Amino acid sequence: MKLNTHIRNAKAELTKVIFPTKGQVKQAYIAVVIVVSVIATFLALVDLFMSSIMSLILG
Repeated sequence: MKLNTHIRNAKAELTKVIFPTKGQVKQAYIAVVIVVSVIATFLALVDLFMSSIMSLILG
């Protein structure tokens, strides 16, 4: 297949792509930040709890 045909096909496929709006990107960003924060907090609490238990056992 020739390079020109490949480029033409790539451009045709790009016209079919639906890019997210600014609001959708912002909403997804906020959702990711919230989920990561909740998981990080949960893991920090589990770590604190487990280290406290280990300190009592070893200590």
